[in-house]
Amino acid sequence: MIMGIRIVIMDIHMIMVIVMVVITMMIIMTTLMVTMIMPLLMFMTKIAITIMIMHMGIHTLTNMIEGNALPLLVWLSPSFPVGAFAYSHALEWAVEAGDISDMESCKAWIADVIEFGSGKTDAILLTQSWYAAMKGDFMSLQELSELAIALQPSSERHLEAVTQGNAFIAASLAAWPSDRLNILKQKVDSDIVYPIAVGVAAAGFNIPLQNTVESFLLCFVANLVSSVIRLGPLGQTNGQKTIASLMPLVQNMANKVVHSKLSDIGNSAFRSDIASLQHETQYTRLFRS
Repeated sequence: MIMGIRIVIMDIHMIMVIVMVVITMMIIMTTLMVTMIMPLLMFMTKIAITIMIMHMGIHTLTNMIEGNALPLLVWLSPSFPVGAFAYSHALEWAVEAGDISDMESCKAWIADVIEFGSGKTDAILLTQSWYAAMKGDFMSLQELSELAIALQPSSERHLEAVTQGNAFIAASLAAWPSDRLNILKQKVDSDIVYPIAVGVAAAGFNIPLQNTVESFLLCFVANLVSSVIRLGPLGQTNGQKTIASLMPLVQNMANKVVHSKLSDIGNSAFRSDIASLQHETQYTRLFRS
């Protein structure tokens, strides 16, 4: 009987040892899970939350200003980092050659550029890029971008167009992101000229085309007048008078361009194109074009 009791006690002792071993193993495994697997799960969760917040942020910004023309006041202002102040669009040579010497000659030169030259061409490119972006036709945007680069009449005008375009896209993607602008950057594997970049950005926020073209052309006029002021023929007051006097032309051109086709592109402002070529070898220069 005593032997039987001893055997029972030994069996209970063994069972307790086994239970303790099992509990110890479970504690070790739990500790390993907490120290190795949980940080990985937390890291993956953080990544998922970050992606979700970024995605929501883009759409929230787009929804907040969708259809509102206010962003144009920022995008086309001198404070937007595209470097527009560095380009005179060949007006520097026109001033040195005597073509621009006062307010009337400045107004006549800029009016011709808007109505018959690069101003009209850029406005049509902007219009076509806006329509293509609204349709999601990024193959047409690729072709349009290649055409826009080919239309530049000189190396300096090419530099002016693509440098400002690339800078506009970089700044917009950082501060004013939209799905259409993201796709443009991914799909178009070349430099993007300024008017196409503005057109796609405006489409990305559903900003009306009429407002976009008017603002773009008026900004173009203001930049050219600013160049002439810095070159000497105009003072600040006459500069503002020149901009104000060209407002009706800007509005008239915008009304025409929003209904234009790509085949309407045409340039007969030859003096401006010649000036851009002459500027490349001009001896003293303040501007890059």
